[in-house]
Amino acid sequence: MPQQSPMVGISLALVTAVFWGALPIAMKQAVEVMDPFTIVWYRFMAASLGLGLWLGFRRQLPAVSRVGASVGGLLVLASIGLAGNFVLFNSALEYLSPPVVQVIIQLAPVLLLLSSAWIFKEALGLHQIIGVIGLLAGLLLFFNERLAELFTSLSSYTTGVLLAVAAALIWVVYALAQKSMLKYYTSPQILLMIYLICALMLTPLASPVQLQLMDSRQLGMLVFCCLNTLVGYGAFAEAMARWQASKVSAVITLTPLFTIIFVDLASLIWPDHVAPAALNTLGYIGAFVVVGGAMFSAIGHRLLGRR
Repeated sequence: MPQQSPMVGISLALVTAVFWGALPIAMKQAVEVMDPFTIVWYRFMAASLGLGLWLGFRRQLPAVSRVGASVGGLLVLASIGLAGNFVLFNSALEYLSPPVVQVIIQLAPVLLLLSSAWIFKEALGLHQIIGVIGLLAGLLLFFNERLAELFTSLSSYTTGVLLAVAAALIWVVYALAQKSMLKYYTSPQILLMIYLICALMLTPLASPVQLQLMDSRQLGMLVFCCLNTLVGYGAFAEAMARWQASKVSAVITLTPLFTIIFVDLASLIWPDHVAPAALNTLGYIGAFVVVGGAMFSAIGHRLLGRR
C-alpha cells in the first residue's frame, strides 16, 4: 500500500472533485445529439480499455477463476447499479441543469450511510445525524423556488428530479455490492470487471453510429466524459489509498460547488451553449448547506471530539 501522504491525498481528492464537477456540463453538451445509453456505453468501453491496459502493465489483472457464484452475483448487482446510475444521471441532464443534478446526487453518500447502518449494523454517530438533517434542510433551500412544482405536478422539472434521485438510489446498490467484494479483489480490479460487464449489458441498447451526428464541440465533450471516468475514479482510488477516507469524502463533497462555478464561468465564455446556474440567494445558500451537511457527516466527529 502507498504510504500516507496528506498533501498528495488532498491534491488527488481535489482533482476528483474538479473532474466530477465538470462532468455534468460536458455530458449536457453530448446528450444534445447522443442518447444516454450510447454515451454511457462509450464511457464504459473507454474506461475498460484504459484500466485494463494499466492493470495489465502492472500485472494486476483480476483472476477470473476466483469468481464464484456469490462473487459473480455481487458483480452483476454492482454492474446494474453503476450502469443504472450513469444512465439515470445522463437522463436527468436532459431535463435539469448540471448544478441541480449535482446537488441532488449528494443524496447518494447519505443514503449509503443509512443503508450501511441498516445492512452492516454500523452505528450512526451524532455528527452523521446532524449532517443528514443539514443536507435535507439544504435541499429544501436549494429548491425554494420550485417546491410547489415538485410536489404538485409531474412537470419536466419534476421528472428530472425523480431521475436524479433514482440515480442516487441505485448508486447505493453499486456501492454496497462493491464493498462486499473488497475481501476478494482490489478496488481497481473490481472496477475493471464492472466496467466490462456494464459495457456488455449496454451494447444492445447503444447506437455507436450516433457519433457521426456530433460536431467538434460535442465530440470533444464526449471524449472528456470518457477520460473523466478514468481520471476521476483513478484519482479517487489513489486518494483513498494515500489519505484518510473521511477526509477524502469531505473534499469530494465540494463537487456541486465546482459545478456551479464552472457553469457560471462557461455561461460567460460560451453563452450560446451553456446557461447560467439561475439560482436565487436562497438557492446558493442551500447549495452550501447541502455541501456542509455532507461534509459534516464525513468529518464532523473530529469537530465534536475537539469540543
